[in-house]
Amino acid sequence: MKIENSTFLITGGTMGIGYATAKMLLENGAKVAITGRDQTRTETAAKELGAFPITADVANPEDIKRTYQEFLQEFGRLDCLINNAGLGVFKRIEDCTVEDFEYIYRINVFGAALMAGEAAKLFKQQNSGNIINIASTAGTKGFEGGSIYASSKFALRGMTQCWQAELRKHNVRVILINPSEVTTAFNVATREEKPEVPNKLRGEEIAHAIKSALEMDDRGFIPELTVWATNPF
Repeated sequence: MKIENSTFLITGGTMGIGYATAKMLLENGAKVAITGRDQTRTETAAKELGAFPITADVANPEDIKRTYQEFLQEFGRLDCLINNAGLGVFKRIEDCTVEDFEYIYRINVFGAALMAGEAAKLFKQQNSGNIINIASTAGTKGFEGGSIYASSKFALRGMTQCWQAELRKHNVRVILINPSEVTTAFNVATREEKPEVPNKLRGEEIAHAIKSALEMDDRGFIPELTVWATNPF
C-alpha cells in the first residue's frame, strides 16, 4: 500500500510503539487517528503529532463503536487498523486470579477482536484493507510469570491466523508484529516512558517494521514479523 494519503487508526497511540508509529506514518503523508483512555494525554499526544484524537477504551464495546463513528466522520474511510493497545500482568501461576485474566484479556484479546471486527465490516465493503496486530515475542514462547500476558498474546497470534484465513479473499492483509523488549511505558504504573537504553529496541524500530511491511505491494503480505534487539546484553 501507499502510506501517503492513506488513513490509519492506531489504538494506544499516546506513547511508546503507538506514538512512534503514528509519528512515522504522519511524516510520510498519512492521515492518522490515535486512541487513548486518558483524554488529556490523548489530546496532548495528538496535538504534538498532528493526529486526530479519540478518547476511548478498547475494553469497552460501546467505546469501540464510538471510535469508528468518530473516525469515519473525520476521514470517511479506513485503510489500516493498528491494534496496538495492550497491558500486562506478571504473576506466578499460584497467584493468578480470574480478575487478572479478565482485566488483561478485555484489552489484549477481546478489545483487539472487536476493533478488528468493526474494521472487517468496512474492509469487506471496500474489498481492501490492512490490520496490524501488535503481539509480542511472549506470544511465541512462554516464560516464568507470563501465564496471563503470554497467553493473551498467544491468543492474539491465533486470532491473527484466523483473520488471515477469513479475510484474504476480500483483499485484506492481516499482519502480526512480535516485538521483543522495547523501552516504553509498558508495565510502568505511572505510564511514564522508560529511559532509552542504547542497545534495546525503541518504538521507532517497531514503527519501521510496521511501515516496511505495509509498503509491500498489495498483491503480497508478511503474515508474521518478529523484531529482536541485535545485542541487548
